[in-house]
Amino acid sequence: MAELANCSSCGNVFVKQLKDICKECYKKEEAAFQIVYDFLRQQRNREATLTEVVEATGVEETLITKFIKENRLRTSMFPKLGYPCEKCGTMITTGKLCGSCSTELQNELSKLEAIDKVAERNKETEKETRIYYTLDKNRR
Repeated sequence: MAELANCSSCGNVFVKQLKDICKECYKKEEAAFQIVYDFLRQQRNREATLTEVVEATGVEETLITKFIKENRLRTSMFPKLGYPCEKCGTMITTGKLCGSCSTELQNELSKLEAIDKVAERNKETEKETRIYYTLDKNRR
């Protein structure tokens, strides 16, 4: 069922079906894709980097990155085409993080899990070792 939504590109209200942008923005996006693809299809431009493509075509970097993430521009065909890692800015071709940032994040998560396990174990032993003593004042 179709619903009303705001276009993520221009903000206009449209009937949302498959895309999160309106028809006008979709047409502009397709025209930009065609410009980028025609540029990269030329033999001398196949090894162009993202910044070189932006400078030569005038298409926004975010839009070209979107094309790469959607697999419309395949990095197997254009080996130097990539986009920056969201954490450190290293050029990558898949995902959101580069290998080193991903490994670093996994290590941090492992440390947090270990800390949580120790805290939980301490909590359990604290529950088990609660002993209360009473004194008999009348006893000599």
